[in-house]
Amino acid sequence: MFTNLKKTLAASALVLASAATLPMQASAQQVTGDTYAAARTGRSVIARATAYSSHAAQTDSTPNITATGTRTRPGVIALSRDLLRVFPYGTRVTLQDLSGRYNFAGRVFIVEDTMAARKVNSVDVWMPSYGQAIGFGARQVRITALR
Repeated sequence: MFTNLKKTLAASALVLASAATLPMQASAQQVTGDTYAAARTGRSVIARATAYSSHAAQTDSTPNITATGTRTRPGVIALSRDLLRVFPYGTRVTLQDLSGRYNFAGRVFIVEDTMAARKVNSVDVWMPSYGQAIGFGARQVRITALR
């Protein structure tokens, strides 16, 4: 008698757990499908590029930690929130300076940080020093997602 009750309770718990996760899985798949589709297609966007360093005046209270929880390092970029819809966290991208003044030399960057909410259509490249970030200036770049 208790064995049947245990089986019934276990089956009910399994059905409830499955039912509770279905809407979440469906929405996660929908978001993943829509959001990451742009990254998979090699989509390109022209945006304003600046640079930042782990300098207290340029970041929040955790200057060496990105929005994704990783440490800042060469190859990390921050995107404005509108571009995060096109290139979500974890997307690997290349940058091409449209002015030709800065050579990214085929480097691959990874989206791991977010810019201030007031910024739009912008990318911020992490640099090891404040002087390098200031020297980078502002320029137009083409951001291209890698497949």
